[in-house]
Amino acid sequence: MPEPESGPALPIVILGGFLSVPRIYAPMRDWLAQCTKQPVWVVETGVHDWLKGVRAEGWARILDRLERTVHEAAGSSPTGRITLIGHSAGGVMGRLFLSPTPFLGRSYAGLEPVTHLITLGSPHYNLRGSRMRRWVEKQYPGSYFPSVRYTSVAGKAIRGRRRGSPGERWAYACYRRLCGDGNVWGDGLVPLSSQLLSGSQQITLEGVGHFTGFGGPWYGSPSILPRWWYTRMGNRQPQHGQGQD
Repeated sequence: MPEPESGPALPIVILGGFLSVPRIYAPMRDWLAQCTKQPVWVVETGVHDWLKGVRAEGWARILDRLERTVHEAAGSSPTGRITLIGHSAGGVMGRLFLSPTPFLGRSYAGLEPVTHLITLGSPHYNLRGSRMRRWVEKQYPGSYFPSVRYTSVAGKAIRGRRRGSPGERWAYACYRRLCGDGNVWGDGLVPLSSQLLSGSQQITLEGVGHFTGFGGPWYGSPSILPRWWYTRMGNRQPQHGQGQD
């Protein structure tokens, strides 16, 4: 695994998850910008883009937008390097974005600008469901590119139960679809076993849901952001008045 980054913080690009829109990530963007004193971009996607994302052509459309955003962010970086954060499906797309191998005739070559890929609640492992997500794991298994630092952040908020509360029953169905067993822990949508990418730095957050409305805080909540942002560097959250990453 690559060593943690050293030196000044890098510009950051955030790619949201399925059916997301940029305004959802505004608090995360603002917090990271204040914390790092670096510019932070959120890739412009709409619900209609994600609905088309069930096919390879739809993935290419979103990857094109990601490439434009990363190019802009890298242009503002003194090193030409950036940190990429992908929430949910965005984290899986980020893994594909790194590859220099053409995808539908287009090479994105994210290896050049991306030094660190952080995934938040991403469904990396799928027994059933998305054909594209399974394809990414087959082509680029685990933390595939050794020059990139991978961090996978997982939420442990709800245990699926077939005859539990509405939230537990929903989680049971989602987990079972992804990993074959609904009676496991996860973030309310993705089971832990799917979120933790092989070979990556793995961070599990107790009580953190996939998104707002999953019974508590989510990865982008102000109270949760420091728990994974500082942990990814092997550091504790700075005390008030101390320097921040």
